[in-house]
Amino acid sequence: MNLTIAVDPKSSKPLHRQVYGEIRHAILAGRLGPGQRLPSTRLLAQTLGLSRSTVTQGYDDLISEGYLVTMKGSGTFVCQELPEELLSSRPSAKATVPSGASELPNPGLSRYGRSLATPLHFEQRNPAAQINFSQGHPDFSLAPYREWGRLLSRHCRSGNRKMLDYAVDPRGHPPLREAIAKYIGAARAVQCSPGQIVIVNGSQQSLDLVARLIIDQGDTVALENPGYPGSVYTFRSHGASLIPIPVDESGIAVGRLYDYSKTQIKAVHVTPSHQFPTGVVLSLPRRLELLAWARQAGALIVEDDYDSEYRYGGRPIPSLQGLGGDSVIYVGTFSKVMFPSLRVAYLVAPERLIKVISRAKWLADRQTSLVEQYALADFISDGSLERHIRRMRTIYSSRRQTLVRELNALLGDQVTVLGENAGMQLMVRISTGMPDDDFIARAAKRGVSLSAAGHCYLTKGPGAEFIMGFAGLGERTIREGVRRLAQALGS
Repeated sequence: MNLTIAVDPKSSKPLHRQVYGEIRHAILAGRLGPGQRLPSTRLLAQTLGLSRSTVTQGYDDLISEGYLVTMKGSGTFVCQELPEELLSSRPSAKATVPSGASELPNPGLSRYGRSLATPLHFEQRNPAAQINFSQGHPDFSLAPYREWGRLLSRHCRSGNRKMLDYAVDPRGHPPLREAIAKYIGAARAVQCSPGQIVIVNGSQQSLDLVARLIIDQGDTVALENPGYPGSVYTFRSHGASLIPIPVDESGIAVGRLYDYSKTQIKAVHVTPSHQFPTGVVLSLPRRLELLAWARQAGALIVEDDYDSEYRYGGRPIPSLQGLGGDSVIYVGTFSKVMFPSLRVAYLVAPERLIKVISRAKWLADRQTSLVEQYALADFISDGSLERHIRRMRTIYSSRRQTLVRELNALLGDQVTVLGENAGMQLMVRISTGMPDDDFIARAAKRGVSLSAAGHCYLTKGPGAEFIMGFAGLGERTIREGVRRLAQALGS
């Protein structure tokens, strides 16, 4: 083995004692473990540029003190047991806090770090439940394994060295950005050039980059209430003051933004195509009203279009970006249409912001994996993505109908299903007659995981509201899950 130690010929300390001290320190620090073989004295002497006798003397000192042992014909090894005095720790003086020092928890953390001291809602899920309504992920058994594997394999065999290097442009692989521009132009009426697109590692990175670039400590951001918790955590962690704007059957109540005319609102985050968690769709009049407000207030709109591909009835309404792009940063992702571990998402920014966003992306992590970008560009361009979406749209629509039908059949007047016929999860109100946590615990005893919507509110929520993901569950499982919820409600 190679052993990296440092000796200084100019030091007054004898060279053999330097060899001794360096190896002893490596053993005590755990770099050399019990029973680990050391290089021969000849090899180490050649490596260090020392005489063999110098290294041999250092080894002999370590052997005599019980650090090393020599086995004839095998070599020199670290002893399995160290000298007795090293096995007991020395007492240290009790640390004292200087007068006037901060006694806040984690005093070494930044303000950003301290904002993350409390658990986030996703850390409290129960992934081991037999029937898991608390996650809105795709059905992994129906992922396009064959097509995706074929494209990855083709690019990995291509020998294209550019795919293994740093990206020339932090915005991402140009063919992928071109494919995305065509796709969202046709599907969502987004008006952009490939140059306005930045490839990122998931939509959450989009929110983080936007927050870094536009938010200073104390700036104000408006959020849907209830809304996406990830946006709450992100903007709050960057020091923003958050304003909750209520959501009704037509989406975010834009008129309430005018109540804050004396406050400079830097941005508003919305999920207009399928509001999270209520599932309502922002109406066209509200969209135009929101764009007009943003122009008047000089604010940015962050349009989070996280699962707009799955709309099961009615004509889709054009994106906010397509209606008034200069005030909108559009965020899209492939986590829902493909699978969450594919950390490829994108944002579309106005021309005036694209350079600073590109530089922020470069500073954050240089680039998103190029191998996946190459494969995804082909997956979109050859029509595989649209075929996969069409297939999954039919399946998910049927599963949503099954869930709604079973809820109404088994829970009757006790349940109200909210939102539009879209998405991968829905929100329901259930008259449980008990605290949310008690009902969730009863469901868990029957092997069903359920998520309350309370964590989606900036203000205190009304309770008895639950988010139910259905896309990843088969129809038989959905029916069984609702049956168990009815038992939990009646027991």
